[in-house]
Amino acid sequence: MNRFDAQAYQAEVNAAAPRSKTLRMCIRAFVVGGLICCLGQGISDLGKLWFDLDTKAAGTLTAIVLVFLAALFTAIGIFDKLASFAGAGTVVPITGFSNSITAPAIEFRAEGLVMGVGAKLFTIAGPVLVYGISASIIVGLTYLVLGLV
Repeated sequence: MNRFDAQAYQAEVNAAAPRSKTLRMCIRAFVVGGLICCLGQGISDLGKLWFDLDTKAAGTLTAIVLVFLAALFTAIGIFDKLASFAGAGTVVPITGFSNSITAPAIEFRAEGLVMGVGAKLFTIAGPVLVYGISASIIVGLTYLVLGLV
């Protein structure tokens, strides 16, 4: 009679299961996200040095350049390769927002400016914006009602 051995079965499952890549992906995300942030800091510092910008204007320049670069890299296919390598490291900074707007616009451009690009532009970013803005309103009203502002 063949008895089912749960421990032996679990050992076989564990041996056949792929190993977790969590640590490697966390390191990649940290390094790439950090490099993107260093690039942003470099743009800001150069804006202050070369164009004599104040901190606020240098921050605006940085955002514009990073959004443009992410959109450009999305359009030419580099951003997707970087994102598959780095995971969340490319999503968290402003570059992730730029990609989430640019990718649907590029994908649906064949359907026209109104029904393609216009209708699909916020397909990915729209829910994030809706829930982010809604959460900020709820938190703001809570602070107002509790007298914390």
